[in-house]
Amino acid sequence: MTGPTVEQAITRVHHEEWARMVAGLARRFGDLDVAEEATAEAFVAAAERWPRDGVPPNPGGWLVTTATRKAIDWIRRESQRYAKHQEARIVYDGDPPESTGPVEDDRLRLVFTCCHPALAMEARVALTLRLLGGLTVPEIARAFLVQETTMARRITRAKAKIKAAHIPYRVPSADDIRERLDGVLAVVYLVFNEGYLASEGDDPVRVDLTDQAIHLGRLLRSLLPDDGEVAGLLALMLFTDARRPARVSQTGELVTLDEQDRGAWDRTLIAEGNALLRERIAAVAAGGDPPGRYQLQAAINSVHTDAPSTRDTDWSTIVALYGRMVLLDPSPIVRLNRAVAVAEVDGPGVGLAEIDRLAEVLDGYHAFHAARADLLRRFGRGDESRAAYDRAIDLAGNPAERAYLTRRRDQLAPSATVGTRSDQRQARRQPRDR
Repeated sequence: MTGPTVEQAITRVHHEEWARMVAGLARRFGDLDVAEEATAEAFVAAAERWPRDGVPPNPGGWLVTTATRKAIDWIRRESQRYAKHQEARIVYDGDPPESTGPVEDDRLRLVFTCCHPALAMEARVALTLRLLGGLTVPEIARAFLVQETTMARRITRAKAKIKAAHIPYRVPSADDIRERLDGVLAVVYLVFNEGYLASEGDDPVRVDLTDQAIHLGRLLRSLLPDDGEVAGLLALMLFTDARRPARVSQTGELVTLDEQDRGAWDRTLIAEGNALLRERIAAVAAGGDPPGRYQLQAAINSVHTDAPSTRDTDWSTIVALYGRMVLLDPSPIVRLNRAVAVAEVDGPGVGLAEIDRLAEVLDGYHAFHAARADLLRRFGRGDESRAAYDRAIDLAGNPAERAYLTRRRDQLAPSATVGTRSDQRQARRQPRDR
């Protein structure tokens, strides 16, 4: 097997096995640097040997064996202490690792290790995306809207702090788990988002990441069955993933919510998400904690999936839910999403006025310019809409999204500068200081 076929096999096994390999080696050797470096070296070896020798019958097993040997070599190179040599031989001889906590899945254990409270929240999320999701530094930097060099330093410092503080590779006690839960949920959700609409690369959707995030969400649910935000995050991912079959066209273009074939949505996942939401509504009604941001996002997505079309969507409820989210998380992204919903209720002029207030902080975010371009188009300001589409296309990393934005831009009339009468009335009602 040679050429592109080998490259495809390596790419596929990287998606399927990276997290499992890093987590397994981290459990065996207790060192994140060793785990990551050995896994990376195993893939380098595959890239060198598989084109010559052919892809092995069990690529994952070959990589695990190779990575284990690389880890042992790494330890021997880095330390001449007899105890380290002995530890490496014991592990290589196949002795089962000791139980290290109440969660048996190595990947979830790795999430909790990386989300230790000794680390800053941003470092916890970034490090786990790198080690568990196998995302590159540019991909993680895009998710955080920061420079690549900044993210690289953040990850390096986080790993160094784990080593210096002797943070153990195990799930903390039950009393400590909740202290780390916010970071864990953020990790899982960012992994899901990167898979659902990949920020870079040729694949618009990375099913391996979405499936992994949902798997981790289910594990968290089994660990903390009464936690509302765990249930909310799982429901949110299920609702979102249910729309995946209609998300990208056969020509590789992003299909937005208003254009999707809703008959292609996975109704089984939607039903599971709705069941989780009903459970949380009952719990809140019985005196439980009020819903957090993930439960509110799940509720918003439930409104979308329940509507037979965009026109039939209960946008007023969505605006109200986003209003509650702003109280919990007044971030620019939440305010952007609320403004888009406001445009559906009060018209594009009102929504555009709210979006424009976010221009300075979200100038480097492609979705800001895409939303603004759409509202400018609906408002009849064609030249400004075209410029906003150009900016969004330049910033978008996903090929399917770029294709969609390019089509929408090219559909603009040469000089559509006059809006509908309804839009003009909305313009006259805009705040003068917008």
